Amino acid sequence: MRTLLKLLSDGEFHSGEDLGDKLGVSRSAVWKKLQQLESETGLEIHKVRGRGYRLANPLFLLDQRWLQESQGDAGWSIHVYDTIDSTNAEAMRLVAQEGSLPLLVTAEQQTAGRGRRGRKWVSPFAENLYYSLALRIDGGMRQLEGLSLLVGLAVVKMLREMGVEGAGLKWPNDILVGRRKLAGVLLELTGDPADVCHVVIGIGINVNMRASEEVDQSWTSMTLEAGVALDRNQVAARLSAYLKEYLAAHRQQGFSAFRAEWELNHLWQNQPVTLLAGSNAIEGVVIGVDTVGALRLRVGDQVIAYSGGELSLRLREQSEL
Repeated sequence: MRTLLKLLSDGEFHSGEDLGDKLGVSRSAVWKKLQQLESETGLEIHKVRGRGYRLANPLFLLDQRWLQESQGDAGWSIHVYDTIDSTNAEAMRLVAQEGSLPLLVTAEQQTAGRGRRGRKWVSPFAENLYYSLALRIDGGMRQLEGLSLLVGLAVVKMLREMGVEGAGLKWPNDILVGRRKLAGVLLELTGDPADVCHVVIGIGINVNMRASEEVDQSWTSMTLEAGVALDRNQVAARLSAYLKEYLAAHRQQGFSAFRAEWELNHLWQNQPVTLLAGSNAIEGVVIGVDTVGALRLRVGDQVIAYSGGELSLRLREQSEL
């Protein structure tokens, strides 16, 4: 399957005869493999008499060897899959097997990708980046304070470097361009929260997605914003470089050293919002975040800090629609 994908990844026409010669199969076998490819990946393959077959759009397949070699001295164990249920789930399984840490899991496609609050993360084949980094944390959950916000900063830095100049943060774990979601962060923990535990940093980034009927909110992608298709290997490598830098700084300084930087990149800073907490709706104005990453809202004449995985933030005008 991957060999056929590599042959077609340039987006150009390839004759059935040429594909058959390179795969060592008959033309009829090529047709069957193409049908299987469409069925398993959802990719659209164009067939034109006299010209052959081509993908609707070029693909940039993930290259495990290149990713391993491009990480410098990071020493992460890198795992690349064609299709998997969830990169976060696989990272958790590898941690349970006492695999080498840190370890990075990526995939061309997820069948059960998930975001915050149990929401589905749409994961079309070879279009976006599904990225999960597993780390060992000594000293308990206090070492994780503000970590998800810092990860968001690393994602924004990478996006801007690669041409998405309008990327910014929305508390707690979203990366937006304007009102449109481009990426999200999901942290999951396992182990002893008071001692040695492991964290999986899950990051989903819309890279080359151009259309989707499955996404239930306003969205965009790197290619729609930058105007060009991007090599997902380059995206992953630049993200890893920024993460390595920010994670090292977080271990030494904690989140408080980056609080001002985070607030400068928060798109909803000083905006009137509604904070949804279960059945409760709290109206206020975003003041910023505190030293551990909790949201600071001015509610009436008070400034109150809020944190928790079940909180959801909406711009006031959105919540009134």
